[in-house]
Amino acid sequence: MPRSPLHQVHENLGARFVDFSGWDMPVQYEGVLAEHNAVRSGVGVFDVSHLGRFDLKGEGATELLRSLLCNDVAKIQPGRAQYTMALNQDAGVEDDIIVWRWAEEHYWVIPNGANQAPILDRFEDAAPAGVMVSSLQESTALLAVQGPDAPDLIEAVIGVKPGRFRVIEGEFRGSPAWAAGTGYTGERGGEIAVDAVNAEALFNAFLSAGAVACGLGARDTLRLEMGYPLWGQDLDSKTSPLEADLEWVVDWDHEFVGRDRLLRIKEQLPKLLVGFAMEGRQIARHGYPVRSGESVGTVASGNFSPTLGYGIGMAFVSPPPGEDDALEVEVRGKWQPARRVTPPFLGKE
Repeated sequence: MPRSPLHQVHENLGARFVDFSGWDMPVQYEGVLAEHNAVRSGVGVFDVSHLGRFDLKGEGATELLRSLLCNDVAKIQPGRAQYTMALNQDAGVEDDIIVWRWAEEHYWVIPNGANQAPILDRFEDAAPAGVMVSSLQESTALLAVQGPDAPDLIEAVIGVKPGRFRVIEGEFRGSPAWAAGTGYTGERGGEIAVDAVNAEALFNAFLSAGAVACGLGARDTLRLEMGYPLWGQDLDSKTSPLEADLEWVVDWDHEFVGRDRLLRIKEQLPKLLVGFAMEGRQIARHGYPVRSGESVGTVASGNFSPTLGYGIGMAFVSPPPGEDDALEVEVRGKWQPARRVTPPFLGKE
């Protein structure tokens, strides 16, 4: 099982580990609740080296991205990042991806960890002569520094402060530190890549500057509060971005894999991902049955929200329910009431 370059650091900090996307990664240190709250109130640092990443450059790189991904990377300038998706011919989401654009024909592509190999293969197979595709996963580490205090802390450590969905190169100990103002928590901050040999020193530098070490358990509760999808639960190869209520990720003004099928799905959605909040103290979990009017489905993502103090979740319901239809979740054999909420869940009270 692959391990992060920071594995020994996590062991020294007393981390608990889980198999995440085939990697042995820290799920928590002090505890999910404490780490979640540290990110919402201050700053946390996550090791996200399990995420995929590869370099794409050369004449034709932009058109290759446009043909394989549903958002249009040509509409962002160098120095910016974009959220997008790789679809199959049936318009299912093979992966949701962040693209970092460094120059006119130079990009980093950041797929989910579980999908590094198939997405990398897709690009290598489709790349025209002159476009070079090379994995960065083996030679680099990737950290996420998130929270209200994160921008200043990042600047203190690597000398630059990445703006939201901006990419910029900083420096750490005389070597490049590549940063993007992206993340999976809804808080300010960024994701920083460095050569693997500098990973331990960079992680410790963030800790020394005041960041709290956070595991992937807190990352999951933080992303759910924002309604951010998790590939494999809220997105998969049989679910289109439209059914996941993410049409904003689709740029219809260019040709891409799955576009024709996606247009047909748009005419009548078979299912829809809807957000909900539990009315009582019950917590809905992945796979729990859901009903709303004449529609039925299952919970895609569900958990307790540490910030809000009650259970929240997202569920696929078929056919898409009416906006006024009540929603219930079956928890341990009993149907529990829930109210419809359009994510993000924070800021609704």
